[in-house]
Amino acid sequence: MMRTINLQALLCVMILTGLITILTPAITMAQDNMDKENKMEMSSGMNMEEPMYRIPEKPEDISPLLIGESIPRVTLKDGKGLAFDLNKAVASKPTILVFYRGGWCPYCTKQLSGLQELTPELEKMGYQLLAISTDSPEGLMESANEKQFDYTLLSDADLQVSKKFGLAYKAPKGYWEMLPKTSGGMNKELLLPVPSVFILDKAGKIHYEYINPDFKQRLSPELLKAVATTIYNEL
Repeated sequence: MMRTINLQALLCVMILTGLITILTPAITMAQDNMDKENKMEMSSGMNMEEPMYRIPEKPEDISPLLIGESIPRVTLKDGKGLAFDLNKAVASKPTILVFYRGGWCPYCTKQLSGLQELTPELEKMGYQLLAISTDSPEGLMESANEKQFDYTLLSDADLQVSKKFGLAYKAPKGYWEMLPKTSGGMNKELLLPVPSVFILDKAGKIHYEYINPDFKQRLSPELLKAVATTIYNEL
């Protein structure tokens, strides 16, 4: 009797083991299919064109990159309309990176002229100066020729780079008619950058920044020179 029970138990175990062996691949395959379906549903439910940057209505509400953070990988256009790899340029030497609104802004042109006077001293220290605005490449060339700037002007006409730096905000209505024209039709969202100055090391890390929502207030050349001199050995 005991032997019969043992044989029956053994037979049940063998049957169950066989079923498990047969069913395991099927269960695994079913689980894999479910995972794939879930991922597809999640992907299909995502709007890939949804902007990652929420545009603030006021310059006071921007969320810029902070000291200690590294700049994103971005490409702009120079005055000739050619692609300019910002990260590759920054990797060549310590960089003073300036964001300004455009050559049409009198506060910007005054700032750029002050930077032009400071450029020889900055270059002697080992820096390069790059300035980014909403102007089209043609507008950059006009500014460079008129003011005879020796440093590089770059176009962020669609403000995609300004967004990645956390500097873009919705322009006041008074600018809405002008911005599409000065940006070559690229500034479709009618945005402006908060004027800013960043000092970067060759890895693209931010060591200093000046960001003021009041576009009439700019970092003076004297203060920029003092800061650049002080922190150069850190770069």
